[in-house]
Amino acid sequence: MLDVNSHIVELFKFDYLHKRVLIGSDEAGRGPAAGGVFASAVCFNKPSRELAERLASMNDSKKLSKKRREELFDIIKDNTINSTVCVEVDEIERINILNASLKAMRLACEDVINQLYPLPDGKEKILARNMLARSEVMVLLDGNHLIKDFDYSQRYVVKGDSRSAAIAAASILAKVTRDRYMEKLDEEFPQYGWAQNAGYLTKAHLEAIDKYGLCKYHRPSFLKKHFAKQEQLSLF
Repeated sequence: MLDVNSHIVELFKFDYLHKRVLIGSDEAGRGPAAGGVFASAVCFNKPSRELAERLASMNDSKKLSKKRREELFDIIKDNTINSTVCVEVDEIERINILNASLKAMRLACEDVINQLYPLPDGKEKILARNMLARSEVMVLLDGNHLIKDFDYSQRYVVKGDSRSAAIAAASILAKVTRDRYMEKLDEEFPQYGWAQNAGYLTKAHLEAIDKYGLCKYHRPSFLKKHFAKQEQLSLF
């Protein structure tokens, strides 16, 4: 029997206090200097005690082991309406990482909304569908920013991945999907150690950059300080 005071119950209670069709969204990959940024959106459209029990250890993805994230990933994928979107490096460089993260969140949320409210045929039916979706949907976003150019009610939640079930679930989907993506990129460019560092600027990653230079998956804007420092050191 699930303890009514357990963390998972508090996560679901937080969501359903909003009394709306609730979607949670979170991103993975804002900090690394390589690879795209991912965002996931999740709606628990058929919540149940059994599902809550299976997700009892769900929390901020960074607080979970890789093995547990992988286990929860499959449960979440199979029991929610969800979407995961990647915004790649070229667009991160063009619009900056914050805007790229918010764009990924917007696209993921809009995809979930389209799954929940399929677009009908006919202009009048589409207008009625859009009005219904806008009146019923609430989106919760991890962090302290709102999505730009978004037609639905939204609220940001600081440390939302430890407060909201939908955001925690989105955190896990985004993190696992991005880790798998970085492992694929590691097969193409093994010298940077991305399967281990996920693109973050560890000492070994920086040493590899100095030795091999940048590749097409690096974010040059994230390395300006490093190259400026290297240039200064070369003067001595």
